[in-house]
Amino acid sequence: MADIILQTKNLKKTFLGKGKKKKETVEAVKGIDLTVKKGEIFGFLGPNGAGKTTTLQMLTTVLSPTSGDAKVAGFDLLKEPQKIRERIGYVSQAGGADTSTNAFENLILQARLYGATREVAENRANELVERFQMTEFAKRKVTSYSGGQKRRLDLALGTVHQPELIFLDEPTTGLDPQSRAYFWEEIKKISKDGTTIFLTTHYLEEADNLCDSVAIIDHGTVVAQGTPGKLKSQSGGDSIIIGMDSSKTLEKAKELMEKEKYVKKLLSHESRLTLYVQDGEKLLADVLRFLDTNKIPIQTIELSKPSLDDVFLQQTGRSLREGGE
Repeated sequence: MADIILQTKNLKKTFLGKGKKKKETVEAVKGIDLTVKKGEIFGFLGPNGAGKTTTLQMLTTVLSPTSGDAKVAGFDLLKEPQKIRERIGYVSQAGGADTSTNAFENLILQARLYGATREVAENRANELVERFQMTEFAKRKVTSYSGGQKRRLDLALGTVHQPELIFLDEPTTGLDPQSRAYFWEEIKKISKDGTTIFLTTHYLEEADNLCDSVAIIDHGTVVAQGTPGKLKSQSGGDSIIIGMDSSKTLEKAKELMEKEKYVKKLLSHESRLTLYVQDGEKLLADVLRFLDTNKIPIQTIELSKPSLDDVFLQQTGRSLREGGE
């Protein structure tokens, strides 16, 4: 277990209703088991509202679990929260910078809060300003920063005390592609320095590009966990996605295609029929001929290699892309 930095067992969070709904409860997290190894980038992937942020807030001691157990950085979540706080970093979606001052002063204050002397805090602030390319704006008030500049400062604040484990909650939401690419590279650098990263995201490309392993959560439950490659290989191979013009056409196509030997798995969702096959490039022409022979009109057809969205679709019956990407 020496290589494990975070582990949960049946971790749950239930919220009580308010006002007239006071007796009602909402199960935000329904009992999750997670294992994160030291030094990896772990992706917690799911649509908005799936329970990602609630889980993160429990693991960072912001919220108390309703039940279950967890160890974070070697310490018990319920019994030793202060020791956990000393060893982790947390970058929330909203960020934590004091907007009335500048990046330098924010970083110095954060370092001092973690026990650094004034001299050490100033040296660390200078180091981080240079590392995260903030020199041009570091002495301006945070209120003048762009979205990308604010997220650079947030990331610097989360690493100022050189934590063993850093939690990043949707770190690139709302950023332009160039800023997002920059953050991906910085996250990789932090990982190479030996810090374990727990990353929540609803961006498929982000999880695929960054993560050594991922857990997919939906409606408060983990539906799949493993390396991106392993999860995608389990999805059934290539997928041929066919867009239909009506539910009647969809049902007819589904009934006929289910009998074809080359179809390993078949899923229908809204107006789309997804066939999971091997060697999709070779079979695409055969599928088109089959549909034409059986007089099944189609609107679109495309070939897709296995993706994390395929994993989510197979586990839940819906596309992760509908959850906010």
